[in-house]
Amino acid sequence: MSATETTDTDLRSGIWYCLKLFVGIRLALFAIGLVGVALLPDFAHVSDQLRNQIPLVPTPVSVPGWPAHALTPGWDNLFTAWERLDALWFLRIATIGYGGEHASAAFYPLYPLLIRVVSFLIGGHPFAASLLVSNGAFLGALMMLYVLTRSELTEETARRSVLYAATFPTALFFFAPYSESLFLLLVLVAFWGARRGRWEVAGTAAGLAALTRNLGVVLVLALAVEAIHQSLATRPWRMPIRSLLWSLPPVITTLAYLAFWKHLSGDWLAPIHQQAYWQRHLTDPVVTVAKGTHAAFAYLGVYPGGYHLLDWLIAVPVFVVAAYATPRLRPSYAVYLWSMILLPLASLFDARPLIAFSRYALPLFPVYWGLARLTEGRRAAHEALVVTSAALLGLMTLLFVNWYYII
Repeated sequence: MSATETTDTDLRSGIWYCLKLFVGIRLALFAIGLVGVALLPDFAHVSDQLRNQIPLVPTPVSVPGWPAHALTPGWDNLFTAWERLDALWFLRIATIGYGGEHASAAFYPLYPLLIRVVSFLIGGHPFAASLLVSNGAFLGALMMLYVLTRSELTEETARRSVLYAATFPTALFFFAPYSESLFLLLVLVAFWGARRGRWEVAGTAAGLAALTRNLGVVLVLALAVEAIHQSLATRPWRMPIRSLLWSLPPVITTLAYLAFWKHLSGDWLAPIHQQAYWQRHLTDPVVTVAKGTHAAFAYLGVYPGGYHLLDWLIAVPVFVVAAYATPRLRPSYAVYLWSMILLPLASLFDARPLIAFSRYALPLFPVYWGLARLTEGRRAAHEALVVTSAALLGLMTLLFVNWYYII
């Protein structure tokens, strides 16, 4: 067998591995959703008096124009258990559109637009469409992560990176009606295109990523750094005008979205100003981490202090692995990694400083590379990491389907 044939065989084997991993975890999470809604008490119908006595009890919370469904018994929970929290915002936007009177501007348009298109194609079923889009995108993201990692590092690192991504404690959001899976797919395609000099692919994917999540705009920096890095390595006497121009789509699409809100509500910065709806404000990332660390250990054993500790137990290892991985990364990957870490930390929710960071960490694929390198040649460490992470994923899924605010 020739070297080319061996490479093709390994690639097909890796893609098949991604598919099997996706199906296995998807089925497991479906099962947890079905069983999980019956494992914890339903607080939806408790009296107001009891609700006042037990703070922060989890109950279905509707969004403007899209009611939340109460927990009910039945096989439908295989699927409906995933219609929770921010998923309702995406479904509302996909079916009704944006409204200037509430906080929908925080949810960028590409994912709900795809839901609307797929819903039309399957006969008008937006929730089914949302699951198809997010799950299809995640399968594609796993395959792209494998391909990119294999080309940058090794076959073994690629397989481990895929496994760590699929079993990350908050990987349930890759499968739920959220935009994380679509965003990760587009980010990986952007880097794949840039690394191969296919800048039209890189720029298009990056522009679409910026229409998927607000943090997508950081790709303009990462792609520009990659363009300059490649130019210095091959043609240091020439400015990489073409590749730098193809780095701009994230800025262009972000400005287009802001212009849309200027037309709709008269406010260019509505997606930013509406963060006040979520009680967030700008701060130093160090302050966020310090407050999160204090909260994690100040309320041990007291509800809901466990959420602070859970946030911290995921966020801090991510910081450590990111620091370990950074010297081993290309500059463009390092810029992407730390931009995606620091920007969310600069937006503080005082009541729970590290809230949602465990979800924001999902697209940080260089962290999966760092984990793969840390466990290289250490089977016990690898197995311990997978077991621990998968156990946390099961716990987070159980809480999510019961309307607990793990995000």
